[in-house]
Amino acid sequence: MRHIISILVENEFGALGRIAGLFTARGYNIDSLTVAPTDDATLSRVTLVTQGDDQIVEQILKQLNKLLDVVRVLDITEATHIERELMLVKVQATSGEAREEFKRLADIFDAKVVDVTDKTYTIEVIGRSSKLDAFIELLDRKTPVEVVRSGVIGIARGEKQLRI
Repeated sequence: MRHIISILVENEFGALGRIAGLFTARGYNIDSLTVAPTDDATLSRVTLVTQGDDQIVEQILKQLNKLLDVVRVLDITEATHIERELMLVKVQATSGEAREEFKRLADIFDAKVVDVTDKTYTIEVIGRSSKLDAFIELLDRKTPVEVVRSGVIGIARGEKQLRI
């Protein structure tokens, strides 16, 4: 099962390396990893996506809580949550027909064309991972030139929060 784990860590050198090392040492895979400072400059929020049954994820959470830099850990998959991912896709758009098709596709997915050259379009898509996967699947026959994905970020809905 897919789990989104949010980790509040001290914004210190090596904190991310220790988290990644924990996963490596125990043979767990990280599907997605996003890190950024919070509104408090001394803290960063790490959002990672991993796969595993409840027992494996429980073990991961316990191990993360033992790390010195970790302030708080929350598996947001357990509750209702909001998740988003950002993707930039560069496609060849040399003909007028191709350009119109990419514009229509962007409109369908509530995406934006963020860069235009005489040979390419760069399209920004924001949403759940499944939405981004569906967009790429539709582009498959047109072969994207380049695809960049940010990784998942997520937040629990309602009163549940990851703060100290």
